[in-house]
Amino acid sequence: MKAMPFDRFREEQLKKGELRKEYDALEREFALAKEIIELRRRHNLTQKQLAERIGTSQPAIARLESGSYENLSLSFLRRVAEALGAIPEIHLKEKEA
Repeated sequence: MKAMPFDRFREEQLKKGELRKEYDALEREFALAKEIIELRRRHNLTQKQLAERIGTSQPAIARLESGSYENLSLSFLRRVAEALGAIPEIHLKEKEA
């Protein structure tokens, strides 16, 4: 079996209708995590360095970046955003029918 880059593999798999539908639903859920990872990397910070800047633990940053938002507080999100030179924006959007 010939190896292929993950991005190409993912795109080929997403051509399948049902998988695409599920992926799109999860993409909205993980959008915040993706933004945080991208900002952290842009600032050349490790999870541990970001954690130290905001006074938390590396596992807390890992949970945030994994999309595990249980008990996520607005104050924690503000501290993360501040450390990354960002401003959090929170919106409520009606569910699509």
